[in-house]
Amino acid sequence: MSTTVPIVDYLELGDEPRLVAKSCSSCGALYFDRRNACARCGGTDFDRRPLAGQGKVRTFTIVQRAAPGVKVPYVSAVVDLDGGGSVKSNLVDVEPAPEQVTLGMPVRLVTYSVGTDDQGTEAVAFGFAPA
Repeated sequence: MSTTVPIVDYLELGDEPRLVAKSCSSCGALYFDRRNACARCGGTDFDRRPLAGQGKVRTFTIVQRAAPGVKVPYVSAVVDLDGGGSVKSNLVDVEPAPEQVTLGMPVRLVTYSVGTDDQGTEAVAFGFAPA
């Protein structure tokens, strides 16, 4: 039986994959990384908050140069999620051309395999595709 693992801690896999942020209990600020204190209010208590799987492209760039082995060009974007939160992610299933990506473009969360190790454990990443 093969196992799947998310490539980042804030991606939850399952029937419907989703991103989960840490939400400051005092002010509601959202974070994906580990936090000792909130950067907005200094609070130290956090709750887990599932985020929407849909959003809109706030900004993007088409990457033409990357580390060896990384296929270029690709679209890197900041996505504002419906209901709050934003995340930097690659756009997938879209031509990496300026006329194919627009500001405000609706997108949806998707997952994909990035590799399998010798024991059969599959690493899963996320991106956003046109909705």
